[in-house]
Amino acid sequence: MRRTTKGVVALVVLLTSGVAFTFGSAAASVHRAKRLDGQKLEVAAVWNGTEEANFEYVLSAFEKQTGAATAFTSTGDDIAAALEPRLARGDAPDVAILPQPGLLKDFVERGVLEPVEVAAGKEVDANYAPIWRELGTINEQLYGVWYKAANKSLVWYNARVFSDAGVKPATTFEQLTNDMKTLSESGVPPLSVGGSDGWTLTDIFENLYLAQEGPAAYDQLASHRMQWTDPSVSDTLRTMGRLMMSSNLAGGTSGTLQTNFSTSVQNMFGTQPKGAMNIEGDFVAGVVSGDTTAKVGRDAKFFPFPPINARRRSVVTGGDVAVMFNDTPAARALMKFLASPASAEVWARRGGYISANKNVKLSAYPDKTTSRIARDLVTSRTVRFDMSDQQPSAFGATTGQGEWKLLQDFVSNPTDVEGVTQQLESAATQAYSAQKR
Repeated sequence: MRRTTKGVVALVVLLTSGVAFTFGSAAASVHRAKRLDGQKLEVAAVWNGTEEANFEYVLSAFEKQTGAATAFTSTGDDIAAALEPRLARGDAPDVAILPQPGLLKDFVERGVLEPVEVAAGKEVDANYAPIWRELGTINEQLYGVWYKAANKSLVWYNARVFSDAGVKPATTFEQLTNDMKTLSESGVPPLSVGGSDGWTLTDIFENLYLAQEGPAAYDQLASHRMQWTDPSVSDTLRTMGRLMMSSNLAGGTSGTLQTNFSTSVQNMFGTQPKGAMNIEGDFVAGVVSGDTTAKVGRDAKFFPFPPINARRRSVVTGGDVAVMFNDTPAARALMKFLASPASAEVWARRGGYISANKNVKLSAYPDKTTSRIARDLVTSRTVRFDMSDQQPSAFGATTGQGEWKLLQDFVSNPTDVEGVTQQLESAATQAYSAQKR
C-alpha cells in the first residue's frame, strides 16, 4: 500500500556513471547543473491525487539538485497493464515505482530491467536493513530501491470506546482476545473489518501466521516451498476463525463481507461507533483524517499487533520499489537519490508516508503517531513483506479468486478449515504453474 529527508547540510557525494559531484553548496549546484543539464527522464508509478502531488515535490528536489528535468506518469492501479504496450514498442519509462515484488521479479526474468548496484548499492547498504536489499535482489543482482513502505501490523482503536470499557492496548495476543470479550460485553463489537476487499483478510491472515508460526515458515509459504495444506496454515486459520467469529464483527459475518476497507474505518467513529478496533496498516490514518471527524492521536490510536506464544513481535510490511528500465546518467542519479534519507524526508514532511530507510530522521514526520509507526517498522527485528504481494497476482492479488475469494469463503464458514486449505493449495499451484509458462 512511503518517505524521508536527512538535511543536506554537510556535503554529500553522488557518483553517477562513475563521475562524482557534490550536494550542499552553490558551487556544487553549478557543477550538478553542468552534469545533468538538458537530460530528461520519465518516472511512472500508480500514484495519483495527493500521493502524486507529494511525489512531485520529491522530483522537484531532485531537479534542483541535479539540473535534470523529470516527467511523472500516473499509470493507474494496474501498472503492469499500463507498461506492457510500452515495453512492447521499446518505450518504457526510465524509472518506474512498482507496488509488488512479484512484478519486480517478473520484469527481471523477462530481461527488461537494468541492475542498480552501481547506481544505488552503497546507499541501500548504508540506509536500509538487509531485508530490503534482499527484497530488491533477483538472481544475486540488485534491481530495486524500496522508496515507500507500509507498516501493516497495527491495531487501530477508538480511544473513547476503550476508555469506557476499561480496556488498554494489548501487549499479548491472549490479552487482545480477552479485551475483545470485554468490549463485546460493553456493547461495541470488537472488530471492524472491510471484508468485501479481500486484501484486508490476507493482511489479517499474514499477521497471524507470522506471529504464530514465525518467519521461517512464513518465508516457505510465501514462496510456495510449503503447501497451503500444511498444518501450520490450518492452525493459523483456526486462530483467525476464533478471532473473526460473527459475534466479534461489526455487522456480523454478513455485514463484514459487504463492507469495504474505508467504510470499516469510518464505522469505528461517530456518536455510536459500530466497532472498536481495525487490524490494518498505517494508511488507516488517512481514512480517519479524510473521511471522519475523528483526530488521529486523540480519537484514533493504535498499538502494535501483539505477539503470539511468547514470540518476538513481528511486522508485516508492504511498499513500492523503484526500478530502472533505461540505464542513463539521469536515471542512475534518481535511483541514488531515492535511496537517500534526503529524498524520503521531502515526502515525510508532507505526511501520508513512511519510509523503510533507517536513517530518516523521525523528526521529519509531521506528527508523533506517524513517527512512532515508522520507528516500529525500522527497528523491528522480524520484518516480512506482505505475503500475497510476493505471490502471482492471480493467486494473491485478484478480486474474486485465489486468496482474496477463498479467505472470504472461510470467514463465511470458518468451520471448513481443511476444505479451504485444499482450495488454497489448488489455486496456488495453478497460479505458479501459469507464471512459469
